[in-house]
Amino acid sequence: MITLTYQYKVKLNKRQEAEINQILDVCKSVYNYALRERKDWLSSRKSPINSCSIVSEYIIPADTLYPGYNYQAKSLTIAKKTNPRLKSVNAQVLQQTLKTLDRAFSEMKSLGKGFPRFKKKLRSFVFPALLKNCLGNSRVKLPKLGWIKIRQSRAFPDNFQAKQARIVKKASGYYLMITLASSELVPDNPVGKVSIGLDAGIESFVATSTGQLIKSPKFLLSQLRELKLLQRRLKKKTIRSNNWFKYQNKIAKLHEKIANIRRDWHFKLAHQLCDLADNIFVEDLNFSSWSRGIVRKQSLDSGIGQFINEILPYICWKRGKYYTKVDKNYTSQECPRCGHRQKNKLSERSHNCSSCRYKINRDVAAAKVIKNRGLIAVGHTVKKKKLVETV
Repeated sequence: MITLTYQYKVKLNKRQEAEINQILDVCKSVYNYALRERKDWLSSRKSPINSCSIVSEYIIPADTLYPGYNYQAKSLTIAKKTNPRLKSVNAQVLQQTLKTLDRAFSEMKSLGKGFPRFKKKLRSFVFPALLKNCLGNSRVKLPKLGWIKIRQSRAFPDNFQAKQARIVKKASGYYLMITLASSELVPDNPVGKVSIGLDAGIESFVATSTGQLIKSPKFLLSQLRELKLLQRRLKKKTIRSNNWFKYQNKIAKLHEKIANIRRDWHFKLAHQLCDLADNIFVEDLNFSSWSRGIVRKQSLDSGIGQFINEILPYICWKRGKYYTKVDKNYTSQECPRCGHRQKNKLSERSHNCSSCRYKINRDVAAAKVIKNRGLIAVGHTVKKKKLVETV
């Protein structure tokens, strides 16, 4: 089964824009109410039997069930009968809001994330099921909103059915993210002949095993002067005044512009790399730790994690290229020619093997090691040069 998500900018009239803002406001209220209900239940169970909490807590009977998704969804159905504000919003949209909260609690337990926070505002909501024949010429039909005009930058794919839609509110306007699915099965991409290894570097964005060092444009730093100027002017405005909201929107638009430029460059680079080889091998890195290390500013500005984990695999699948990750350990210490390992300081940017005297750029050497490991992983033999000692 193939699933694609297309994004289009939405052209709304005043009635539709007011309805969308109303839905976002109701979804925010449902999310915060459900979160408060769960937190109160958990707080009532933390105090010991023989003592009381220093902070006042709600007293909840001991036989009250934990307010999970099923419990809260049932309560929501009952509340919709008497609350006209809840009744004005599609029931499935509110259920998806509760599922978002339930997913946040699950990730808090399984992934060790922080406790979910209350929302000042929600920026998106989901229609999990769409009507039949909801796709038209430059327009989409949504439940309770009717036909909505879109800026159709690309045509809908053939033999695909619309499964769900998400309305997203950004600084530059409203966007529709529509999920399209097809029942066709696509086999995995076969292993090709030409291979390339990619190493995520410090000085360069990525280094290829062919010796190419690709430097990342400084997306944020190039716009930093304008961003600082807007933030200084924002600081002088009265909080929550019209001018304050005006500059808040300008700053948000600038951040969105930077993100769009970065994402566009990532897609173009992914296509260029797919033109070079049939097999692409990368390291299996944890980029979350990069964002907290000494290279946090460079890694966050370049968006290396988004490129390696999201965009490059998608483009490889779309272009029919083979993509896989290899073991990251000792890639910067191992010699790509003889396999000897030696520790190097981070300041040393060239690889100089003490065993075979092989000299090369450090990032390129790591990319060659990644390529060799990838070839071994797919069952290809790695050709190593024979070393002949002369006496």
